[in-house]
Amino acid sequence: MLSQFMVLFGFFALVLVSIFWINKAVRMFDRLIGDGQPAWVFLEFTALTLPAVIGVVLPIAGFAGAVYVTNRLSTESELTVMQATGYSPWRMMRPVVIYGLILAVMMSILTHFLIPNSLKTLRMRQAEVAQSISAKFLTEGEFLHPAKGITFYIREITPEGELRNVFLSDQRNREEPVTYSSTKAYLVPEGEGTKLVMLTGLSQTYDREANRLFATHFDDFSYDISTLVSRNPQNHERLEFVSTGDIFMSSSDVAERTHAPIEHVLYEGHSRIQQALLCIIAAMIGFATLLLGTYSRFGVWWQVVTAFLLLVAVKLVEGAVSGAALSSPTMTWLIYLPVLFGVGITIVLLYCASNPGLFRRLLKRKNIRGPA
Repeated sequence: MLSQFMVLFGFFALVLVSIFWINKAVRMFDRLIGDGQPAWVFLEFTALTLPAVIGVVLPIAGFAGAVYVTNRLSTESELTVMQATGYSPWRMMRPVVIYGLILAVMMSILTHFLIPNSLKTLRMRQAEVAQSISAKFLTEGEFLHPAKGITFYIREITPEGELRNVFLSDQRNREEPVTYSSTKAYLVPEGEGTKLVMLTGLSQTYDREANRLFATHFDDFSYDISTLVSRNPQNHERLEFVSTGDIFMSSSDVAERTHAPIEHVLYEGHSRIQQALLCIIAAMIGFATLLLGTYSRFGVWWQVVTAFLLLVAVKLVEGAVSGAALSSPTMTWLIYLPVLFGVGITIVLLYCASNPGLFRRLLKRKNIRGPA
């Protein structure tokens, strides 16, 4: 059973990760390639988003694998054979628990190490790309808009770095728009900024109020393009980037660095543990629910729907207690209530599976007693 669980989990995880990852990669491709970034930057960015995508998909794949394998075992009467040889539902739950523990270990590696590090590296690389002037300007044959009101065009870029037939329109001042054109230009670093040095060109300024056009020929002219690139400060100390060890060992210091309340810091740390535990709960609920009922020619669709609804109920409990868990550091323990709720559901399901016809007997007993 454990080997079948792992095989089906791998299949569902591969399919779901591909769907989620491709959807995210398409949006990122349009943005990065549209900004003139090379293909290797796109590949790097999509690779950095992969751990977060796997973290979202892993519990779903674990639940789907447990439900599919249990359904197949039930359809092929293998569960009936195991029960006939003396295996109780509690005993058959053992490989499911081991399966859930394996998923929990995978999720722990993701939430405690891979996801924080990948998100932090992704944010740093996004800041570097956002401040890359060459990526915004060195694209030949296209009209670029690196900032609002700015239009930039280069006909050709030579191997020596010379820009030929350059056009720059600055319409940020709507009353006096300015247009620059030159036969050749260069990008010249200067301090922390960059200047566009244009040679043998023309500057045209249009005065809307006087309805006059002023034209000036120049041999050389420098234009500071550093201000055209957004340099918003990036916060590399966001809470989701901090390691779990730092969160629990120095919560106050993390709260000060990330400017987050201490209860949010503790909630982030405990939620990473809770996500791993919920992987176990998802697998156990999926298996235990399909043990209910008897053989039917119509399959076990109602058990599958019930398992899904129970999993939704666990997530609803999680959403209900999250507000209270975030209200105070002393209430953080509430984040584990969905796990306890899931364990309670599993125990009830296994008890019902161990006592087939329980509800029928209770109903019959009630009918025998009759009305008071």
